Amino acid sequence: MTADHRHDLPGAAAWSAPVRAGRTVTLTALGDGANASVWIIGADRLDRLNIPDTLKSQMSARIKPGMVLMSDRGLALATVLESTLAWHDCLTGALPDDLILLELTKHGFGEADLHGCINFFSKVAVAGDASLTYVPGHATAGDSVTLRADQDLLVFVSTAPHVFSDLPAAGVAVQLETPERTGDPELREEARRALRLTRELIA
Repeated sequence: MTADHRHDLPGAAAWSAPVRAGRTVTLTALGDGANASVWIIGADRLDRLNIPDTLKSQMSARIKPGMVLMSDRGLALATVLESTLAWHDCLTGALPDDLILLELTKHGFGEADLHGCINFFSKVAVAGDASLTYVPGHATAGDSVTLRADQDLLVFVSTAPHVFSDLPAAGVAVQLETPERTGDPELREEARRALRLTRELIA
């Protein structure tokens, strides 16, 4: 595996970069209680991360290893290959953040392009009455998650605190790597179909 780029984001910062298909993005918490809000847009600008479709098709209320992050066209954007945590929040959105808006403008986007995001390293409990509660102590320094880009992407990351958290913002390291080869984890049929369609499209 060849390391292409590493960037250490302090808390309450933002970062963005194009990521080629097949490369991996590893996020690593640099402090306890870190939160990495992530938005993903296909490099062709047609595909955006669609949280409802991602969850519904894979029968989950959280993002976890072995899930494919799907677009609004049912294509695979990225696959969650590995994670030290089995729960990443995608139900609550993110705090208003001028820095992430600045990153969007670098690529020709604006506030209207802020779709649903994933809050990596954060956990939100869902009560019987559907109320949501932030779970403190879920992530500690050193926790990590690795995504594989399944098509050319634009990836946006904010390290602003989780919208329900009163903890100070913690830093997150972003590592881009080119693996020699990555196989698919065990996936649901809907996820395998999304990957198959995407690979046929970009072949």
